[in-house]
Amino acid sequence: MRALVWHGTEDIRCDTVPDPKIEDERDAIIKVTTCAICGSDLHLYDHVMPGMEKGDVMGHEFMGEVVEMGKGVNGALRKGERIVVPFTIICGECDQCKRGYFSVCERSNRNKHVADKVFGHTTAGLFGYTHLTGGYQGGQAEYVRVPFADKTHIKVPEHLSDEQVLFLGDIFPTGWQAAVQADIQPTDTVAIWGAGPVGQMTLRSALLLGAKQVVCIDSVPERLEMARAGGAITIDNAQESVVESLNELTSCKGPEKCIDAVGMEAHSPRALEHAYDRLKQAVMLESDRAAVLREMIYVCRPAGIISIPGVYGGLVDKLPMGALMNKGLTIRTGQTHVNRWTDDLVKRIDDGQIDPSFVITHRVRLDQGPEMYKTFRDKKDNCIKVVLRP
Repeated sequence: MRALVWHGTEDIRCDTVPDPKIEDERDAIIKVTTCAICGSDLHLYDHVMPGMEKGDVMGHEFMGEVVEMGKGVNGALRKGERIVVPFTIICGECDQCKRGYFSVCERSNRNKHVADKVFGHTTAGLFGYTHLTGGYQGGQAEYVRVPFADKTHIKVPEHLSDEQVLFLGDIFPTGWQAAVQADIQPTDTVAIWGAGPVGQMTLRSALLLGAKQVVCIDSVPERLEMARAGGAITIDNAQESVVESLNELTSCKGPEKCIDAVGMEAHSPRALEHAYDRLKQAVMLESDRAAVLREMIYVCRPAGIISIPGVYGGLVDKLPMGALMNKGLTIRTGQTHVNRWTDDLVKRIDDGQIDPSFVITHRVRLDQGPEMYKTFRDKKDNCIKVVLRP
């Protein structure tokens, strides 16, 4: 089969690789009909996330048709059934899964011993996302093996298109969880850093959850335009002071809720701060750039909540703990507990409250994927979200 394969920094190729096979009785094989490039994939493309190996198949946003199952699936799926596959692999039986904390499933990371050493405790296995999370082959391919397939799936109505439901596997529930864990109230101003795909889903989720106003911060014109179309007030942080703009919008009190939809590769508009972070990375004294985290802690209203759906992989430097503690801020973060939210989100799509396909700007064949990684990373050709067809 064909798949997008990691060969090193900025080196993704469309290769011919062996077809996946059933390895466990709870496995299923999915014929991929639609997949996407996620912002988190760019961390692998740039090789700022550890644990990648040459030959790894990329991708964790995908859906398709069930073509084969192990006997342990026990009727949970049938051949020909159309499903979305969440990026988090879940057993459905451990203590964390029973509590709905699916992204920290205790059993699905087959490299648990490595994750235990790096993070203190293992988190869930993830598709196409480093050997720290199991080294599972990803979904930017013609076929995928889905472990624990009796639990690791989302059933979708046949009358909804692939593009309407594809993002149930990651960015839509990620944006939704980011907003939910901010505990949004009707009087809240919610500030979101990053107007990429997750930021776009987050701002719409915040409005669906009743925020008084949502402010989206970015510097890419087409992303800011899409955010305004979704109902957000926008701040171009390349042209405006974020602190001054948020003070003006909140009578100098600051937003009650701040959400980081950027993550580890944040760019600071302040040249010295950005140069400092890049230098610390170059000499391996930090792995992640904390520019957004610092700014959120500074501007958030005292007793407010900071929500972090943006991915971080290692260490940050110069985090203002004094401001965080003295202002009484609450931080909530984590990979997304996808299956906790999807029943509700499927209904919201079906009811017409939201059509997540609005975020798609590029539709290409799978073999065009390598060039689209660079286009997406460099924000060229007005690219916000890329969908691939195997």
